[in-house]
This record gives sequence, structure tokens and C-alpha cells, in this order.
Amino acid sequence: MTIQIEMSGELRQVELTQLEEAGGYNASIDGRPPVPVSMQVLRPGVLSLVIGGKSYRCVLEESAEGTTVHLAGRRMLYRVDDPRSLKSRRRRHGGAEGPRPLTAPMPGRVVRVLAGVGDTVEAHQSIIVIEAMKMQNELKSPKAGKVARLRVEPGDTVAAGDVLAVIE
Repeated sequence: MTIQIEMSGELRQVELTQLEEAGGYNASIDGRPPVPVSMQVLRPGVLSLVIGGKSYRCVLEESAEGTTVHLAGRRMLYRVDDPRSLKSRRRRHGGAEGPRPLTAPMPGRVVRVLAGVGDTVEAHQSIIVIEAMKMQNELKSPKAGKVARLRVEPGDTVAAGDVLAVIE
């Protein structure tokens, strides 16, 4: 399962692979090597995490600023974007403030990249073309802005929900 987590304004792509043990996962962040993670809910909003063999207490809370996580002595705003969730899809197409990811709606192969890092783009301008099931699909900018990050190049294979570019 691939999800996107925005922590303190930084967008991360997390690939989770469930292990046979209850609550156990391998987690890979932004393509880095996977790390074993296990989780147990202690009470609502409080988790016990073991990440790479080290234990952490994680507290989740809602505030006026948004949802925050307290982990390892740090307090961070966060937002989880699961591409399978209707709520996440609606939020992704919401307001134009802040960086916005351009995600792959389906698995496929990148055929063309039509804009580079630093290029100014208009809302709904084609940025990337992917081929899926012998059809080419143009992926368009979610807002007007500048291409801040480009994570693919022609020939790359992508999975549904992968972040292909970030528009600021």
C-alpha cells in the first residue's frame, strides 16, 4: 500500500508492506530501503511504535492548527493522503494553497515529461504522459504554479498513487 504523508509541509511517499505478524510492516519512505515497523494502539490517539528495533510513544491530537503527532520529542503537523480514500481524493482537488502533488491515478509507464523543474505551469496544463493498458493518459497540473519537484523520467514505471511531481 502506498500513502502520502505531509509532515510540517514536507510531502513524503510511504510504501507499507504488511508482515505476517500482527501490526507488523516494512516501511519505505521516498524509495529508501525498508525498515521494520510494528504498531500497537495503547488507547485512542496513543500508539506504541517499534521502528527499526527502537521503541517510541506516539500521541496524535486534533488542534486549531490541524492534526499533530508527538513523536521522539518533536511535535509535527501531519496529513495522510491515501489515494484509495474518497476523502483524500476530494481534498487533493480542493484549494490551491501550498504545494500540491501530481499523482499517478493508475499503474503505467511514463511516456513523456512535458514540463521540467522550475517551469511555470497553468492549472490543468499537461505535465506528464503515462501509458496504461495501451492508452496514453495526460496528467495535468492540479493548480497554477511552478514545478518544484519531478520524480520521474520517460521510461519509468509507476504505481497508482505514486507522486510524480510537486507543484508549488
